[in-house]
Amino acid sequence: MKKQFVTYYNSPLGIMEIKGGDAFICEVNFVQEEYESSADLPENILECKKELEEYFAGKRKTFSVKIKVEGTVFQKKVWKQLLKIKFGDTTSYLSVSKDLGDVKAIRAVGTANGKNPIAIIIPCHRVIGSDGKLTGYAGGLWRKQWLLEHEGNISGNNPTLF
Repeated sequence: MKKQFVTYYNSPLGIMEIKGGDAFICEVNFVQEEYESSADLPENILECKKELEEYFAGKRKTFSVKIKVEGTVFQKKVWKQLLKIKFGDTTSYLSVSKDLGDVKAIRAVGTANGKNPIAIIIPCHRVIGSDGKLTGYAGGLWRKQWLLEHEGNISGNNPTLF
């Protein structure tokens, strides 16, 4: 197994932990506390931190860092679908299920969404209930609300409309 690096970013929503290898990012999550960062961080980890800073500053709408996720085939399909949701837009769990070709997979989509290992970059926060209400977010609903409002303010879109 190749070496994994870790660093932290103090976002407006709290501490974020960034993990990855020499060429990819594998995790971006909100954490309660910061531990020691790896020495000699590779360029892609530093770039991820920079892109997150730009995102929170309202200067970035898409991410260019390379990502690599571990998960089931279904989870990877869901996460790939989430990457198609544009900045400032939202969709529903039901819509994601339909896009994947199985309307009955709505609960499985919700579960996969909740297990997304790369917060913000894979925009699971852009998935809301069919009724337009916020449901589920591993980082807490208050963070989901903030992220949608942040993107809505920058894009000019109403963050709770499809």
